[in-house]
Amino acid sequence: MADHQAHERKLTLKVVYYGPALSGKTTNLMQLHTLLRPQRKGELMVLETRDDRTLFFDVLPIGLRNAAGIDLRLKLYTVPGQVQHDSTRKAVLSRADGVIFVADSQPAQQDNNANAFENLADNLQKLGMDIETLPLVVQFNKRDVANAVPEQELQARWRDTPWAPLCMASALSGQGVVESFRLLLERLYPKLDGEYQLAAQEGISAEDFIRRLSSMEGGDA
Repeated sequence: MADHQAHERKLTLKVVYYGPALSGKTTNLMQLHTLLRPQRKGELMVLETRDDRTLFFDVLPIGLRNAAGIDLRLKLYTVPGQVQHDSTRKAVLSRADGVIFVADSQPAQQDNNANAFENLADNLQKLGMDIETLPLVVQFNKRDVANAVPEQELQARWRDTPWAPLCMASALSGQGVVESFRLLLERLYPKLDGEYQLAAQEGISAEDFIRRLSSMEGGDA
């Protein structure tokens, strides 16, 4: 749920990277932080632990002020993947405006993907949120591994879900990281526009929204 402070003309959005342990959530966030223009990013904080790379969360605040006057801010978090940290995952997921689910493309990890996605749906329900209406992108990471499940098989498996088509990525090299992020912004905009009248009252089109919040090094301003 977006934090809208009307008197300060500020709208703060929250996006959570969710998925099984070691699927690439932290790597996605690190790559995104590297690719964003310097003026679009704050400090990236990474918490490493003995049994999980993100015991609590990584947070990346991205702030900018729109020409029409509204201050749009986007905070990105990852959650720990280990099952013993479920209470932390649920706490980080609270009030999320959108989710990028990072799955592992290795055949041996498909059960872990399914369990993590079921856990996401369960935690959303406990928080009073609906996974089928929440803006969500499913990214299959680690496409660079030799025995990755074929993309055609994955797309067919998810074809009749609200989250098709899937994004394919190799976060270590940066492939698919920005595409996943921009697809989430694309899916997030209609919900925000319906609630906050971004187009009618703020003059922010979907294209402008995506461009302003995902301006990359060497790309569009």
